[in-house]
Amino acid sequence: MTSIPEALLWCLSAGTAAAVVLAALSIRASGQRKALRARLTAAEEQNSATLHSNTELSARLRATEAEIRHLAGTRLPDLTTALAHPHVPVRGLLDSRFAGSETDQALNAVLEQVGEAITKERARVDAAAQSTLRGATTTIQALLYRLQTALQDMQHRYDDPNVAQDLLNADFLNEQALRRIQATGVVCGAWPGLTREDSYLAELVVGAASRLRGYERVQVSNQLRDPVAVVARAVEPIAITVTELLANALHHSHRELPVTVTLQQGNRGASIIVDDYGVGMHDDEVKAAMELLASDTDLLLTQLGDPPRSGFAAAGQLVRQYGFGVHVESSPYGGVRAVVYIPGDPLLTLLDESTQPMSVMAPLPNRSGASGPAVLPTGAAAPTPHAPAHHAPAPAAPAQGGVTAQPDAAAAPAEGELPRRRRRAPMAEQEQSLPRTEPVRERSPEEAASRWAALQQGTESGRAAAQSEPPRSPEGNAQP
Repeated sequence: MTSIPEALLWCLSAGTAAAVVLAALSIRASGQRKALRARLTAAEEQNSATLHSNTELSARLRATEAEIRHLAGTRLPDLTTALAHPHVPVRGLLDSRFAGSETDQALNAVLEQVGEAITKERARVDAAAQSTLRGATTTIQALLYRLQTALQDMQHRYDDPNVAQDLLNADFLNEQALRRIQATGVVCGAWPGLTREDSYLAELVVGAASRLRGYERVQVSNQLRDPVAVVARAVEPIAITVTELLANALHHSHRELPVTVTLQQGNRGASIIVDDYGVGMHDDEVKAAMELLASDTDLLLTQLGDPPRSGFAAAGQLVRQYGFGVHVESSPYGGVRAVVYIPGDPLLTLLDESTQPMSVMAPLPNRSGASGPAVLPTGAAAPTPHAPAHHAPAPAAPAQGGVTAQPDAAAAPAEGELPRRRRRAPMAEQEQSLPRTEPVRERSPEEAASRWAALQQGTESGRAAAQSEPPRSPEGNAQP
């Protein structure tokens, strides 16, 4: 048996060991390659995620910048316009993905803060403007009242009919300016500027109509059962309100169409119903008018339009201050119906017609149902525009039949009714108490006005004749 050399054994052993080592190193290298490949894959995925996140962040940043530009360029201007005109909408987010997010909340907070700041600044500026107008209108109103007094003094001082007519025209123009100044001052929170004594409601309406151009178109029907009067503190505010409603009716109806005014009496108060046959008002216009008449919020001058329309606004201010009511609606005649409701407590009272007779220019109450609407005569002088009708320079009408009204002690006022201090005896009783045999006939306002006009013309012609003729001696005037 041949023996293997020892050297060869050593070589084989070394080769086997080397192979084992190489196998082990190969296995280790393969594991390292796999680990490196896995780390490389994870790094690539992380890099891809980072790139995607960066892309999303960039897109969100660009969207946020666009929202900020949209806020500054679109939403804030919309907000400023909507604060002055509530019907204008404010646009929302440009990107709906921000709805409900912190970005949306932050942008809405900016809108709210800007809106509050604009509202406060508008109120401050408007209050300053109203204060300025209030001071100016008060001064101008006082000057116009002084001019009015001077014109009235001149009317009594000069007897020339032409001069008197010119003074009346100047006084009427002054009344137009005074009415506009007074309404503007009331809108700005000023006091009406006048206090009156207790005045008959019919006289108040006629006096309010006489302040307007076209007063001859106003037809007043007095359906009051009692001599209803307005208490002193509310006479001028109600007169201003009725004047503005009549001005609106006259302005928006044809100059040949009448404006009817009906005075009605209820259990708890009295109403002045104004109907015109004009162009009417749309539903949104009626709604806007009622908001001005009934709103309790502070009024801004910028809400009155350009040019400002102060009629309903002035009436709304007076309604809130004095407690009467005004309602505007479409008239069954196609125009506009305005109703002024005056509560009996505490704005109405009853006057004694024997001690304070009603002016001949005011329509008589239609208690018998025989007389129709009384129209302000065009041929006679109208009552003084700035005063209730019983202050007009016309003779006071005596009580009918000369019967003095006696107090009615048994007529205690029921709950909610008008107070009854004195009342006139019925016409049948008055006719029985008269010693004369001829029937009693009431004189209509037109007849009384025409007789008064004839008396004035006769007085003027007599004075003119006396000035033109030479004075006569007493002997020449003696009768044979």
